[in-house]
Amino acid sequence: MVNQVQETQADSGSGEATANPAKQAQGQLVIIGGAEDKDGDCKILREFVRLSGGLDAKIVVMTVATELPREVGDNYIRVFERLGVKDVRIADTADRDDARSSTILESIDKATGVFFTGGDQARITDTLKGTEIHKALLKRYRDGITVGGTSAGASMMSATMIVEGDSETHPRLEIVETDEGMSFLPEVVIDQHFSQRGRIGRLLAAVARKPHLLGLGIDENTAVVVSNHQLEVIGEASCTIVDLKGSSHSNIDTLLRDENLALCDVKLHVLPDGYKFDLATRSPIL
Repeated sequence: MVNQVQETQADSGSGEATANPAKQAQGQLVIIGGAEDKDGDCKILREFVRLSGGLDAKIVVMTVATELPREVGDNYIRVFERLGVKDVRIADTADRDDARSSTILESIDKATGVFFTGGDQARITDTLKGTEIHKALLKRYRDGITVGGTSAGASMMSATMIVEGDSETHPRLEIVETDEGMSFLPEVVIDQHFSQRGRIGRLLAAVARKPHLLGLGIDENTAVVVSNHQLEVIGEASCTIVDLKGSSHSNIDTLLRDENLALCDVKLHVLPDGYKFDLATRSPIL
């Protein structure tokens, strides 16, 4: 059942889903590659709080991805309260019945920031995709709130979501499984723990299937902040952007699942802290 930390609020904001919410979005996304600092300066979570309204922020922590919602939720409550946020709530949706909860819908309607923890991204989509909570989140994002997510909470941000796959290997179709994500940022596919787990091969394989998408590989304790179709990298490592739209050759149409993928003239951008990228023009902002 649903576990709420604080009191309920009024007026649900369920709204309607849209095929491409990013076209109308007024809010920001904070997409974290996992293992973000929670004990030191907390640069990334500090930025999430700032974008969510600073000391006046009202944050809802979505623990749907994790099998330990109480422990994980309490940890984020501790961090956000240490940064000065007084209104932090846990929304634990254990199954799709919880995804109709009026209590959670009311909290989302009043939130200035919603944060998805790590865990298993398939749990997020299996539980929430297409539900009243999903519609409410898309509506509130279009209205202007900040939506953040780490690890699994990062992967689910795109319309095409990496579910699982092999690390530290060369690209083949068999090494990555994809499914539909939550569509906050439809024009990309996202991978996390990127450099630390050697996931360039599986990101290339994922993008090769849909070369109109940009691939974002986000390192640990690193995030991209997305606003108005531009992203900025923050954190200690990098974001790797893979662009196959202008590639000159791919053998994907002739491959069997276990055969090696050939890709020619692939664009690759590696952007550290402070660098920006325009998603509309598919080019770095220098």
